[in-house]
Amino acid sequence: MPSKDTASESSQRRNAPKVSIQRIEEDVLRIARFGLQEADRGVYRQGFSKADMAAREWLLDKFTEAGMSARMDGAGNIIGRYGPQGSEGKPAVMIGSHLDSVPAGGIFDGVLGVVAGLEIVRAIQEAGITPNYPIEVVATSEEEGRFGGMLGAQAMTGHVTRDWILSAKDEHGNALKDAMEEAGLNALDAVHAFRRPEEIRAFLELHVEQGPVLDTEKVTIGVVEGISGVFKWNCRLLGKADHAGTAPMDMRSDALMGMVEFAHEIQRIIDEEGTDKSRITIGHVALKPGFPHTVPGEVDFTIVGRDLDEDVMTALANACRRVLSAMARKHKLKFEYEEMSWLKPAYCDDGLVALIAKKAKELGLSNMVMPSGAGHDVQFFCGHTRAGLIFVPSVNGVSHAPDEWTHWSDCERGAQLLLECVLELACERVAA
Repeated sequence: MPSKDTASESSQRRNAPKVSIQRIEEDVLRIARFGLQEADRGVYRQGFSKADMAAREWLLDKFTEAGMSARMDGAGNIIGRYGPQGSEGKPAVMIGSHLDSVPAGGIFDGVLGVVAGLEIVRAIQEAGITPNYPIEVVATSEEEGRFGGMLGAQAMTGHVTRDWILSAKDEHGNALKDAMEEAGLNALDAVHAFRRPEEIRAFLELHVEQGPVLDTEKVTIGVVEGISGVFKWNCRLLGKADHAGTAPMDMRSDALMGMVEFAHEIQRIIDEEGTDKSRITIGHVALKPGFPHTVPGEVDFTIVGRDLDEDVMTALANACRRVLSAMARKHKLKFEYEEMSWLKPAYCDDGLVALIAKKAKELGLSNMVMPSGAGHDVQFFCGHTRAGLIFVPSVNGVSHAPDEWTHWSDCERGAQLLLECVLELACERVAA
């Protein structure tokens, strides 16, 4: 159950560094101008596009302006490092998220986490605090999967290979290596972005929820326990195309009817094999021949399943296969499928989950422990180092769209909470 907002503990807290929501707002709105199109007010800042690289160059300047050492690594990640003299060999407390967007995206997705990291460094400096461990703010590259992965985070955690880099393409056939070359980068340098686990003390990410739970429940902070695993199938049901007027209903091999009946069974599959964290989605459907007066002889469609438990994912996948096979027999169809990907669930560090919840309570912020159904950079740091993720509400659950919105007051609360966690980890005031 979510805890209730309280003000009593806040008044008893020490005088702490404070983030400036004015600076956060200014930076978020400035980055939004890179790739903003007036026609739909959407942000078009896909990975390694001109708008994306311009935003990265701007951020390099902002890191330098804030007294941080700043660089771009071989994967296109922008890294700003702040720490006292003598901390060069110490592991860094890393704050990260991404700058790239989907086509017609919103202004907060990814950007809030990067800007909050920059603001945390400024707030610490203004408070005259010298951390015991360096702080690094990372703007990862290509998180939105234009080329089929989360390149920046994968490269930093050792999850990219030379073969993948050279073969990755976007939906239009553009090669990753060509896009990076056009952006002034050598794609194969991405493997040199790897950071050893002992170089990272912890990884923290602040992100808008991209879903309706926090906004609906009127809860300020989501303490993320883990990122759901995902499987993706390309499926096909093959029947027989027939004349829509002459083929009797009981003599058809209608591919669409098989898929529709399967879709009707999805909730039952989840009820029997899944959990309240399970999701199954048919997101794309293509009919052949696709003519109004022809019974569909073929339907191609996708199935994407998610859960926070891999055993449950396996049970869901097996159930989908059984039901689709049954529907194929019923409608005289042939069922084929190809598993395109299987990503295991990633679990946030228990200690950081507890720390985030504790600090939220101290700040008087209502909070709830919850999973993330969407993928984030943090999932590749889980298992590589201690990793944690903080959510703030998305109004009406909207994300990846021009009308994506998070109230500035929620941005401020999330950034302040992130600051408190960073201070704990970078200054070792209390063991985490």
